[in-house]
Amino acid sequence: MKRRTFALGAILALFAVPLRAIAAPIKATLYKNPQCSCCEGYAAYLRDNGFDVEVKPTNDLAEISRKAGVPEQMEGCHTAFIDGYVVDGHVPVAVIEKLLTERPAIAGITLPGMPMGSPGMAGEKTEPFTVYAVTKDGKDPTVYATE
Repeated sequence: MKRRTFALGAILALFAVPLRAIAAPIKATLYKNPQCSCCEGYAAYLRDNGFDVEVKPTNDLAEISRKAGVPEQMEGCHTAFIDGYVVDGHVPVAVIEKLLTERPAIAGITLPGMPMGSPGMAGEKTEPFTVYAVTKDGKDPTVYATE
């Protein structure tokens, strides 16, 4: 009976651990301006949430974003590539997880600018963040999620 109780307890404990903690980390490559410190904060945020992040300083960030399908007016302060998608700016992990679960036919998502209180940024969040879906075919971005 003790063996059965132990096995049942082990199985229940397994389900109490989030799947993200068990799964292999998702790789992310984050391009940032060499002088930007908030981008390092965002990389740390991704790591804290189970991502394996490689940071690559660059002076060609606008070009990288443009080639990935992010219009100039929609750029964030860094550009990441995660599992085949572009993730531009300080996008919350919950929205990235939604993207990776739903796998829509888009180039990726962006949170334009550097909103205060967003992941990696200082300050208080004062309003919901609007994350946009972007495509490589030049179509206008559409709202993907609010967080």
